[in-house]
Amino acid sequence: MLILFDIDRTLLDTDGVGIGCLRDAGRALFGSSFTADGVPFGGRLDPLIIGDMLGASGVEHTPEHALAMRRGYAERLAAALERPGAARALGGTAELIAALSALPEAPTLGLLTGNFEETGRLKLAAAGFDAGAFPVRVWGDDSPHDPPAREHLPPVGIDRHAALKGARLASEQVIIIGDTVHDVSCALANGCRVLGVATGHHDADALARAGAHRVVEDLTDTHGILAWITQDKFTQNSPTTAPPPQR
Repeated sequence: MLILFDIDRTLLDTDGVGIGCLRDAGRALFGSSFTADGVPFGGRLDPLIIGDMLGASGVEHTPEHALAMRRGYAERLAAALERPGAARALGGTAELIAALSALPEAPTLGLLTGNFEETGRLKLAAAGFDAGAFPVRVWGDDSPHDPPAREHLPPVGIDRHAALKGARLASEQVIIIGDTVHDVSCALANGCRVLGVATGHHDADALARAGAHRVVEDLTDTHGILAWITQDKFTQNSPTTAPPPQR
């Protein structure tokens, strides 16, 4: 089994510091009128967010401009997260990860996030998480398609798990845990199970309406979440042997 966690407002909270860092990076590059107003953030991919911010600010969306924004964002985020308490693990997350890792047949843990790798790692470290605890990591710019979409990311995670373990999981052996309807939709689009957690951008009703297989208010009920994750009907399919990597 593979369990893929979202980062922002699922594992941790930074009180939206990244939005300010992105905006300030844009203002340093393109002037004080650069804005994040009207740009949706929750559950979206960082490359799409940057593109929308450039468009909203009347700046041409070129690869060079996007890369400059990405670099400026990372620099500012690193500085902002040095402040004590700038990032914090959400309730129950550390306990759930420890409990999953201690199972007799422990699932592989992973990340599926809209964050760029460098900024996602900064947030994890600031909140006390070791990225190494998640050997399968899928970042916001890992879509193999243009334009990218979150729905493209679960297959990347399944491929990376197959390369790591030498066996390919069936889609129903993958569980995505996240706080937005985008986490739900990307799971359902790929036949994965999904646990919606109402600690972020969308409440429990919205997550349930989006089709989450289970919704919880937060991740503090370790026993109940483990029972749902490990119940037989979600784990009965055996993995198949992974095909050799293409060269």
